[in-house]
Amino acid sequence: MQTNKKVNIFALEIWDDEGAKCTFYTVKYDDVDTNETDLFFEKYDAMPEYKEANQELLSHITYAIGDDHGAVDELFNRDENEVKGLPVQGKRTVENITYHFPEFPLRLYALKITNNIVILFNGGIKDGPTNQKSSLHLEWRAACEFAKRIDEAIRDGSIIVDEKNRKLTNYDGSNEIIL
Repeated sequence: MQTNKKVNIFALEIWDDEGAKCTFYTVKYDDVDTNETDLFFEKYDAMPEYKEANQELLSHITYAIGDDHGAVDELFNRDENEVKGLPVQGKRTVENITYHFPEFPLRLYALKITNNIVILFNGGIKDGPTNQKSSLHLEWRAACEFAKRIDEAIRDGSIIVDEKNRKLTNYDGSNEIIL
């Protein structure tokens, strides 16, 4: 029997909880050393043609979402089935700051849990008119599968959302969340 990544065990772990407004989580497959979000940023940071866009997206996530506004709907307006695509689509103004990423080459997938808790996945180069016709199709499908499993775990009580403290915990109160 072939093993498919979407059935693999993965952990939810904090990616960045330093921001004033939002805690970011990511996912990490049980059998790899690097989480999905770091894989994305490391990959595109190493490609000269995407380095600037990569840094722009990282800055948008950590500062605009993490520090300034949180995961407000205006910054999470790119619906991609079970997940949201970052960066924001079109021109959006939040607290007198306009965000606009025309023809942005990269897409990072995320699951917004609350305005102060977001799970970041992986992504890729948006080189087609749709996710299905783009080279990032597999990353998008993986993100959607992660999101389905996380949403189900929240619904069934396996994952507890602590909005006040901006964190996710296992049903037993521990920080170790394995799905």
